[in-house]
Amino acid sequence: MLTPSQRLAAALGLFASISFAASPPSVAQGSGWPPGPSHPVIKIWPGNPPGPNTTTGPEADATTAKDNLIAGRPLVRLGNVSTPTLTLYSPKGKNSGAAVVVFPGGGYQILAIDLEGTEVCDWLNSAGISCLLLKYRVPNTGPFPKSPEALQDAQRAVGLTRTHAAEWHIDPNRIGVLGFSAGAHLAAAISTHFDKRLYDPIDAADQTSCRPDFAVIVYPGYLAIADKNFAPNPDIQVTANTPPSFIVQTEDDKTAHVESSIDYFMALKNANVPAEMHIYTEGGHGYGLRRTALPVTTWPQSVEVWLHTIKILPASKQ
Repeated sequence: MLTPSQRLAAALGLFASISFAASPPSVAQGSGWPPGPSHPVIKIWPGNPPGPNTTTGPEADATTAKDNLIAGRPLVRLGNVSTPTLTLYSPKGKNSGAAVVVFPGGGYQILAIDLEGTEVCDWLNSAGISCLLLKYRVPNTGPFPKSPEALQDAQRAVGLTRTHAAEWHIDPNRIGVLGFSAGAHLAAAISTHFDKRLYDPIDAADQTSCRPDFAVIVYPGYLAIADKNFAPNPDIQVTANTPPSFIVQTEDDKTAHVESSIDYFMALKNANVPAEMHIYTEGGHGYGLRRTALPVTTWPQSVEVWLHTIKILPASKQ
């Protein structure tokens, strides 16, 4: 029979084995991250992820006292992610069957995991949409093809979502992606790089299509080359098979310039891919869904209308 101290040690060991997805306790309270027990979390790779490990320390919130606030509130800047995970947020009320895999931004260096992650899932759930929050590897994991790791994680995540569709009460033909900044680039990258996996197939999830059925791209980076007069990024090649896309941008964004959105929209238009673009005068960069007095922060409502228009969500009753 185990002594009390032995039982405690065994319990702690078990907790450590199942809590791989949780971030350290330094993460801000009330951020919604790490997710609570009501949200299933899976590691997207059964073993070590493909490619090199680019982390330099333990996973943690990299926010400092000097970092900016968004709408007067702090955010979690999750860094040193070496174990990518997928967290399921299911609607608490009516479930439309649609789902979105969400890619937070952060320059491929950190992940704005609450501002552009958990808060997005709360909104999607309120619209009856399941949310799959991807914690992809950072730092230095993009933009593709400089580094393939983030796109590998995205491809695997969409494939896993389709594989688990019945279990998660999702329609496998209504799975989209939504990304912000670097995550928006990642959404565009998987929208144009779904024909071939960037890693050796592992299981059934890699035999399933990783093509999104639609994409929402919010203040995207890397889609125009600044030092080449904002020419379109040649590594993002839109075709007629690229999914319908919704683009959000502000003209005064000095981080991800408006040309990135315009170039991508024109590529979609030229390929006859259904696309909708909303460009606002003010708003800067990195606002997420947090409401301010600026019109740009109404973009989630416009996305909901668009999802009805393209029949991802059922037609609104008159």
